[in-house]
Amino acid sequence: MEKSQLKKLNLGLFVVISTIILVVALYFIGNRQNLFGNTFKISAVFNNVNGLQLGNNVRYSGINAGTVKGIVMINDTTICVDMIIEEKMLKHLKKNAIAAIGSDGLVGSMVVNIAPSNENAPLLRPGDTIKSYSRITTTDMLTTLNTTNQNAAILTADLVKITSAINDGKGTLGLLITDEEMADNIKKTITNLKTASINTSKTINQLNRLINKINYDQSVANVLLSDSLNAVKMEGIIANLDSSSIRITRVISNINDLVSTLKESKGTFNYVATDTILVKNIDETIKNIKDGSYLLNQNLEALKHNFLFKKYFKKLEKQRRKEERKKNKS
Repeated sequence: MEKSQLKKLNLGLFVVISTIILVVALYFIGNRQNLFGNTFKISAVFNNVNGLQLGNNVRYSGINAGTVKGIVMINDTTICVDMIIEEKMLKHLKKNAIAAIGSDGLVGSMVVNIAPSNENAPLLRPGDTIKSYSRITTTDMLTTLNTTNQNAAILTADLVKITSAINDGKGTLGLLITDEEMADNIKKTITNLKTASINTSKTINQLNRLINKINYDQSVANVLLSDSLNAVKMEGIIANLDSSSIRITRVISNINDLVSTLKESKGTFNYVATDTILVKNIDETIKNIKDGSYLLNQNLEALKHNFLFKKYFKKLEKQRRKEERKKNKS
């Protein structure tokens, strides 16, 4: 009798403890799934949910804010994810928030991460749809790595071919590496270029020193380059020189015509220019005139000393001195 009552008591305790454990478990599960608190619904549209399931967590700035309520495939490229968010997060969420699907750790379940934007925007309302951002999946990464590996293999094969050709002395680069004579010529060319560069630098420095010594402000170049009035004058001078050269050409042409005419004519000029006897006679006449002038001067000097004309010349000398005095006084 006592054993049967003990069994009933143990059975009752087991039932009570199991019921308490079940209620507590349901409470925690319901609380985790936001079944008992005040919540609101928002949505986000993705191209790929990356294995997201119902009941996965929704986080806002790294804080658990809700759970995934529904996943509906609208078409082959659009999937709508409905999320249940705690009402206390409503005052923090804005319309420009961005949702992205990520993993909870390296091997954890998928979660929806909601990140706030730096720009100002109005607060989110229940039922709104926020923007989404699709991250690169592991499959995409593996595909990209596979393509990269294939390209690397092709590049490696090409590099091997190029290296083999260079080692065999093929092509310009192969000649540069294997041909010692060409390498020596290139070395000499570089040396010559270096020498030419040094000489050019010295020449430029000398020109700079020469230019610096020139006083530009006081030079003719300054006047010609900066003074517009002088520029106009120079243009006028050049125009006058051009006109004068034309006139001089005409005068020379006329003189040539005149000389040709005089040469061909039988007038006085031609006679004077061609008759040598006349020239000799003219020379003798000029010589006689010079001799006569000399003798006349001697005769006049002799008359000055002659007592008959001496008084006359003294009178002339006094008159000349008198005129000079008047000129000096005036």
